[in-house]
Formats: sequence, C-alpha cells, structure tokens
Amino acid sequence: MPDWINVIIRSFSMLIILFFMTKWLGKKQISQLNIFEYISGIVLGGIAAVHAIDPNANFMYALISMFIWFIVPFIAEFLSLKSKRFRNFTEGKSTVLIQDGKIMEDNLKKEGYSTDDLLAALRENNVFLASDVEFAVLESSGELNVLPKKENRPLTAKDLGINVAPEKEPQTVIMDGEIMLESLANLSLNVNWLETELDKQNVSIENVFLAQADNNGQLYLDLYDDKITVPEPTEKALLLANLKKCQADLELFSLATENEESKYVYEKNSKKLQHAIDLVQPYL
Repeated sequence: MPDWINVIIRSFSMLIILFFMTKWLGKKQISQLNIFEYISGIVLGGIAAVHAIDPNANFMYALISMFIWFIVPFIAEFLSLKSKRFRNFTEGKSTVLIQDGKIMEDNLKKEGYSTDDLLAALRENNVFLASDVEFAVLESSGELNVLPKKENRPLTAKDLGINVAPEKEPQTVIMDGEIMLESLANLSLNVNWLETELDKQNVSIENVFLAQADNNGQLYLDLYDDKITVPEPTEKALLLANLKKCQADLELFSLATENEESKYVYEKNSKKLQHAIDLVQPYL
C-alpha cells in the first residue's frame, strides 16, 4: 500500500477515534478545562498527529497509548463526581479576590494575579471601578465572577415591586422551511395552529426561513425574502387596549346616566374589569 494512502487511512481513523473519545469524556472537555483535562487533551492530539503522519509507527501502540490517556481522565472525572477532596485536588478550588469590597492582596499573590490582571478581568465583567465590587471569586477554570455592590446592580422587576408573568423558553417551530413537530408539542401547539397563524400574515411555510413561538402563542417570523417585512405580533397589545377601552366606556356610562341603579351596575362592573386588567396585565 502506498504511504500516502496509509497516511489518509491513519488520519481518518485517528480523527474518528478522537471524536468519540472527546464525546465520551463529555462537553466539559471542550469548554472550560481543568489542568488534568488540558494535559490529556494536548497529549491525545499529539499521539494522534504523530501516528497519523508516520507510516512506520506501530498503529497498535497508538491505540494503546490513546486508550491509557483516555481512560485515566475518564476515571478521574468519575472519581471527582464522587469525592469533593479528589475534585479539589484535580480541579482546584475557587479563590476569593474581593470580599466585602476589599481586595484580598494575599490571594492575588497566591494565584499569581497582578493588579493589572484583576482590573482587566473586572473590565471583562463591565466593571471599571474596583470599589463598585462587593465580591469577586476566581473559579478553578480561571474565570472571574463578579458581584457588584447592590447600588450598582441593574434594577429588576422585583426591586420595583412589579409582578411579571412566568416565562418559558421560546421554541423554534420552523427551521429552513421545515416544521419542527417536537417544538410545537413542547408548547402544546399543533400544525393547525401554525398554519392559522401563517395565514393571518399571508405567509406560506415554504417562504419561512425561521419561525419561533413563545409560551403565549406569539409567532415571530423571518422569511427567505429579506425585502418582505413581517409585522411584529400585536395580539396581546390589542387585547389589553380593548380591555382598557371597555373599562373606560363603563366609567363614561356611569357618569352619563342619571339612573342610580344603572350607575351602580356600571361602576361595579368597571371596578371588576379594572381588577381583571390588573391581574392579566403582567401577561400582556
């Protein structure tokens, strides 16, 4: 067999083996690596590269060495899930760099972090003053997580005392012109609902590049034809406007009539409708 064919076969074989080994080691292996995973990843790639381009290298030796470098991190990962002490040894511990607004200089030196390193990491978290930070911790992955002081955090609905409706993640119901039945089922919707919503906007499924729906049944479209503008869903806004109009009409009827019984009925129902609006407004 010619050497170039041998190299092609070895390369494809190593690529497939590395793919499955990485897949079995889990997503963590390709995201934030600890020291053990970093070393094993480099070595596995090096073994695969050397034995892929060297036709004289023993392929069985490559498989044995790759198996060892695969099984050791696999066992280490399993043990780290079972033992906190072992996990601390292999992955390390997080280190507090700022606590109660005070920079921990000894911890900075321990981690080899200079003041410039700390300030750069804070800027990556959109913090430009160290005095704005209440707490900052350096994770074992090397990422710095920052908790700003309360007065420097963005306001939330809870801070303002506003009730908001619970919300589930939106689902992609059409992708590349194909209906995603599982996504529709996750929202308790069906194809008939989807076709009805598309008819409302005079759009056919074949013209839809991407369609997403939220848990309120609002459909958002992106078409293949970029020159066509699809209006944003307005059903919820129209419903809220109609409710408010009905409530205002009841108040006007109450003021316009001189019949005490009718006035009482209008006022009573106006208050009931206002209470209903207050309840459903977070959802609209």
